[in-house]
Amino acid sequence: MQSELSSQKELNRLKRKKVIKKTVIPHVVLIFFAIIFSLPFIWLVSTSFKTPENVFKMPPQWIPRPFKPENYINAVKAIPFFTYVKNTLIISIIPIFGQMIASALVAYSFSKIDWKGKKILFPIVMATMMLPSQVTMVPVYIIWSKLGLVNTFTPLILPSLFGSAFNIFLLRQFFAGIPDSYIEASRIDGASEFRIFAQILLPLSKPVLTSIALFTFMGGWNDFMTPLMYLNESSKWPLSIGLQAFTFQFQQQWELLMAATVLFTVPMIIIFFLGQKQFMEGIVMTGFK
Repeated sequence: MQSELSSQKELNRLKRKKVIKKTVIPHVVLIFFAIIFSLPFIWLVSTSFKTPENVFKMPPQWIPRPFKPENYINAVKAIPFFTYVKNTLIISIIPIFGQMIASALVAYSFSKIDWKGKKILFPIVMATMMLPSQVTMVPVYIIWSKLGLVNTFTPLILPSLFGSAFNIFLLRQFFAGIPDSYIEASRIDGASEFRIFAQILLPLSKPVLTSIALFTFMGGWNDFMTPLMYLNESSKWPLSIGLQAFTFQFQQQWELLMAATVLFTVPMIIIFFLGQKQFMEGIVMTGFK
């Protein structure tokens, strides 16, 4: 009886040790690094509620005293904030639909339709990812300039209607993991290729489409160089350029700049958390394939 109790105690000790090793320690390490990486954003939010005198006060104040939420109202009033938001949404949301539809159509043809030359064309499409954007920046600008489309949203939106190599690759890998028997059964039943694509492939592709939507939105929301090249009028600027102009116009008002930056950052955080489950599922399933 005593030996059984001792063996049970030893077994429980080993289980606790295993739990600590595989669960507790990894979580402690992850929480530690999460706090470290969150410190800049915490400082950003903290500064946005400070008075001008406390921004560079030493030692630093993590909890603002006094607390000034009116910094956000002043930041919104200092610049045409809602005009910048509208412009940013235009160049961030419209390309989402273009990327998802165009990239999905191309990926479907590469993965589920047999046609001559696709084994040659697909590597060429992938090779475009190796070409730095700085190489094509000037010739592409000249093309848009000759077309008279500089200072419009067209150069920022129209290219998305043709997809991108990275999104085509993601979708192609995902489609390749869907059994061909689904496609063949639909063809036998008389379904057209477009119906197979719209009613079978797309509903199964929600995780990877969510990932593409997030990538596209974040790319458009954070883009600074492309709008700077093509948009000359301040009434057409997105938030990224508007915040840069804010630093020149209000150099000493760091608390207002931090408040405007928080407003710029929060939508991306909210959207990421709303689509986090689908996003992670899409990345894991595509990577697994």
